[in-house]
Amino acid sequence: MEFITHTWHWSISGFIIGMVMLSLIYFGKVFGMSSNLRSLCSMTGIGKRVSFFNWDWKSQRWNLIVVLGAMIGGFVATHYLSDASNVAINPSTIQKLQNLGIDAPNAKLLPDAIFGNAVFTSLNKIIMLLIGGLLIGFGSRYAGGCTSGHAISGLSNFQLPSLKAVIGFFVGGLIMVNFIFPLIF
Repeated sequence: MEFITHTWHWSISGFIIGMVMLSLIYFGKVFGMSSNLRSLCSMTGIGKRVSFFNWDWKSQRWNLIVVLGAMIGGFVATHYLSDASNVAINPSTIQKLQNLGIDAPNAKLLPDAIFGNAVFTSLNKIIMLLIGGLLIGFGSRYAGGCTSGHAISGLSNFQLPSLKAVIGFFVGGLIMVNFIFPLIF
């Protein structure tokens, strides 16, 4: 059990992801999480009003099962198979976060200042969450997929647009963390 609850070496996780991607390529499937929102909307019948959602969502049923499995797996891993005390955070990062008013996770995976229920008591943080969610949703559609779809599936299929998107994700992340994030907090 201790082997499962502790951090795995990147080569083990990478090998498993690689094997999953090879099997998807073999069966002619393309992995991506953001496309499931389109499937869910198509299931409601909104395709009769919005042409973007008028497509055969039944061909993507397997991907909806992947999302369900990811949610169940994340819940099980977080609540029953994790030991967040072994997550090593650089002390200088902890100090920088504390200077911004964000507490260290303290044996938790995420700091309460950003991910706790207290966020919903502040109008500014609610607005920030809404704007962030809209930007992520718009960005995923504009880029033709989310980070997992481009970085894992697109790059394993040698797609040039996915390489450009992943470079954009990293550059955007660096800009956010180093310039915008300190302004927000």
